[in-house]
Amino acid sequence: MARNFKKLIFTFAFVLAIVLISSSCRREASRTTGWAYNDPDWGGFQKKPYTEQETGPGLVFIEGGTFVMGRTEQDVMFDWDNIPRRVTVSSFYMDETEVSNLDYVEYLYWINRVFGETYPEVYNKALPDTLVWRDRLAYNEPYVYNYLRHAAYRDHPVVGVSWVQASDYASWRTDRVNEMILVREGILELDHDQVNENNFNTEAYLAGQYEGLVKENLRDLDPRGTGERSVRREDGILLPAYRLPTEAEWEFAALGLIGNTVYERIVERRLYPWNGHQLRSSERRTMGTFMANIKRGRGDMMGVAGNLNDAGEITVPVYAYWPNDYGLYNMAGNVSEWVKDVYRPLTHEDVTAFRPFRGNVFERLATDDEGNILPKDSLGRMQWQEVTQEESATRRNYRYADNISYRDGDFASSIYYDQEDMQDREDQLMYEYGVTSLINDEARVYKGGSWKDRAYWAVPGTRRFLDQNEAASHIGFRCAMDRVGSPIRH
Repeated sequence: MARNFKKLIFTFAFVLAIVLISSSCRREASRTTGWAYNDPDWGGFQKKPYTEQETGPGLVFIEGGTFVMGRTEQDVMFDWDNIPRRVTVSSFYMDETEVSNLDYVEYLYWINRVFGETYPEVYNKALPDTLVWRDRLAYNEPYVYNYLRHAAYRDHPVVGVSWVQASDYASWRTDRVNEMILVREGILELDHDQVNENNFNTEAYLAGQYEGLVKENLRDLDPRGTGERSVRREDGILLPAYRLPTEAEWEFAALGLIGNTVYERIVERRLYPWNGHQLRSSERRTMGTFMANIKRGRGDMMGVAGNLNDAGEITVPVYAYWPNDYGLYNMAGNVSEWVKDVYRPLTHEDVTAFRPFRGNVFERLATDDEGNILPKDSLGRMQWQEVTQEESATRRNYRYADNISYRDGDFASSIYYDQEDMQDREDQLMYEYGVTSLINDEARVYKGGSWKDRAYWAVPGTRRFLDQNEAASHIGFRCAMDRVGSPIRH
């Protein structure tokens, strides 16, 4: 009896093992077609394992949500350009700190090493305007010569950078980070001889116009393929682009309402990136200390000798002061920061409540007459072109590539909209640039207070603008990145 029982147990275990082995060898199949994934015999369609988006260097995760964007302080400037409105911001990533001088000098070094000999204008175009420090009635020459490059200021935020230069830096950073990922994953070798058009560019790599020093490509399961392939967007290995944050993202992140929200109820609507309406710390150990690097009053930039309060005559290191509840430093002072949006006074009334942004110019990769993607340019970058009106003619969600002035600045929104003889006169648009205003399609928003601003501008809801090609000694920037997939980090 015992022998038969043991034999039965052995047989059951053997059959179970066979079933488990068979199950483990069975490939995952499409739930819509039944065809096996990752199987050359079934066409070789690949489904790579994916968990969630990697956090890029320097970034912190900002969980999105709804908030009231706009004015929380008195409108002392009487601009009436910041009407409160409830909007929703998707989760995204943002730089923990402002981009520092050291970060930017690294960028300049790379630009000079790769393009300096053949295209010196690329390097010159990237140089910050150090003359922004000059003042006709102040002795600021030491900052002109030392602030950007001297080791004493390496951890201070870079200034004198225009909106265009900040955007170019973000694009460069995207390529360097994605190149690092491919090297880390053993797909590419480090190439120290990159020069001119032979440099890693994310879009060029994905378009098959950059190969690099291949160490080991991914396996290609297409039965008609070569057996290996480069990384595709579908693999989820490469990160989305670094970019400037939108105005809504910046303001949402600065307020850090995640720190005083209980079950969807905001306990206290913040004026600054911290609770309360005061500028000084109320904690016992730091009682009376300023919470941000701002101008304290007329002629008072940092306090009295022997007890310097904010210790910031100009800027301070990017990790100075306390971070807000998202872990972001200096969202209320130190330097103001460029954001992605084009400035319009009535933006908050016009833009969509979900992911609001003004500045869309829809583009696609440039193609020739036969529809083939054009080769990369002499700097190794892909060429882009605005979508044509013919391509957009049948669409319901947009009709033109350039939507910057949509409903606020275009002819249809001007007082001359019903006068056909005025339609070709750009000087009759709503904002007569250089005549009645300084508002045009190159006016970009910058947010937050700085070392030379009063407390009013430290309120995240306040907003100002400057031409995208201009720079200042009190304006810097930080980068952001899209969050793909779930808004909650697992």
